[in-house]
Amino acid sequence: MKIRRASSPDDVFAAAHLFDVPPRPDATSRFLAQDHSHLLIAYVGDRPAGFVSGVETTHPDKGTEMFLYELGVDDAFLRRGIGTALVEALKALAAERGCYAMWTGTAAGDVPAQATYRKAGGSVDDGAFVSWEL
Repeated sequence: MKIRRASSPDDVFAAAHLFDVPPRPDATSRFLAQDHSHLLIAYVGDRPAGFVSGVETTHPDKGTEMFLYELGVDDAFLRRGIGTALVEALKALAAERGCYAMWTGTAAGDVPAQATYRKAGGSVDDGAFVSWEL
């Protein structure tokens, strides 16, 4: 497995099967053009197997943190560590870019997501909020 940052709309459209709905060309171009938006795609061979998206958010009194926006893995590649590797790759990118933390939310009953986030070093509080200190 290899993880690469999406750098063109073609990268995103080739991974369209991983998204909830097909990526929109206008939103894809806008997302990729923003320096603070990140989309990492995991490949098994040449096939996109999963993705994670993150957005840097900055607040005047806190600095910059990474919001893990979405994580998705193709059903055919579940339980192979791809989700964990993607979260770890986003966490490393966040640290490289000077973020002081990374966070996301998850449903209280989403045991698989919580397990993935814990494997990647996240702290889950009451099953709803996940955070990483960087």
